[in-house]
Amino acid sequence: MSLSMMLPEGEADVERRRRLRRMRSLAVSLLGFAAVVYLLTLDESGFWGYVNAGAEASMVGAIADWFAVTALFKHPLGLPIPHTALIPKRKDEFGKSLEDFVQENFLQEAIIRDRLVEAQISARVAEWLREPANAGRVVAEGSSLLTLALNRLRDSDVEALVAEVLLPRLVLEPISPIAGNLLSEILHDNAHHGLVDLALEEAHHWLVHNQETFTQVVGERAPWWAPDRLNEMVTDRLHLEAVRWLADIRADPEHRARKALDSLLEQLAGDLLSTPHTQERAERLKVRMLEHPQFLASGMAVFDAMRRALLDALADGEGPLRSRATAELVAFADRIGADRAMRDRLDTWAADAAVFAVRRYGGELTAVITHTVERWDGKEAAQRIELHVGRDLQFIRINGTIVGGLVGVAIHAISSAVG
Repeated sequence: MSLSMMLPEGEADVERRRRLRRMRSLAVSLLGFAAVVYLLTLDESGFWGYVNAGAEASMVGAIADWFAVTALFKHPLGLPIPHTALIPKRKDEFGKSLEDFVQENFLQEAIIRDRLVEAQISARVAEWLREPANAGRVVAEGSSLLTLALNRLRDSDVEALVAEVLLPRLVLEPISPIAGNLLSEILHDNAHHGLVDLALEEAHHWLVHNQETFTQVVGERAPWWAPDRLNEMVTDRLHLEAVRWLADIRADPEHRARKALDSLLEQLAGDLLSTPHTQERAERLKVRMLEHPQFLASGMAVFDAMRRALLDALADGEGPLRSRATAELVAFADRIGADRAMRDRLDTWAADAAVFAVRRYGGELTAVITHTVERWDGKEAAQRIELHVGRDLQFIRINGTIVGGLVGVAIHAISSAVG
């Protein structure tokens, strides 16, 4: 692949080419002017002798510097002079040298750390995020990226990941120690009381509003020989006592039933941690649940519902999710701005991350320079490089013309004085 195909010439290159031609024209014009002056003052003496010497030296300097500049990119006058057309011939070596230069002088740990410390990234980011409009932009961009990711996430891929990776791992992982420790911590913190209260409330509500269902279920187990009226009286009484009993448990945090439940759960937690029989039963229950087809289907249904809810929340620009995220981001920026120790930690983490990336991927990054240069066509690479730096190199020719003339005048003066 040629360079012209890889790097098409745009408007900037057109402007560079125009400026390069203008500087070339100026350098050539100075050389032509020196040649004309030299011819007009040939064999003159006195003042014009100095002018003639200066013009002669200007031509020598201009031609020498023209040769030096031209030799970088091509053979001067098309002649295959040794050590000319350096860039087309040795572009691969130049690319490798440039790679080594970048690696040795830029991608060094000390340089990167010093630069990041001087940049004070965390302070600048915090100052920028303190503006709610800027924080809102970050949240909006993050919401767009997350929305794109969720939309591209296929259910089949998630299901395959769960079925082929997560579930087999869960089957192999013992559940008893985890469940036992978790249940022990819950009981220690009395965190289960809220769930118990909820269950009691729902059970009481169901009994109060479903008396007919309760009496029907209990009545089906009554003796066949018992009179219907007696069965109705018994079931009504049982319903009333059940409602009262649940109401008593709900109202009394120290009820014996609550204590009995706590004792039962404590015994279960201990058995899960130390009793092989209970542990074995827990493992069998875990395996049955995980291998049941409906377990995966239910999990996917929950995931799909959560994803839809999240997408709806992300799509609402004025909704509570994005508003809360923006407020939290601004608050976090305020904390960073007020906490010097936190800023130092964040800057250190950023430097560590940059150094890690350079250590692991720095060689691959700088190798792009060599690989890219190797793919370039030598002639077109020289033309492209000349287009970028050639205008500045023309100043060498201009300076050579002027300095050569001044040196020629000085030499002529010294010669005249000595003679």
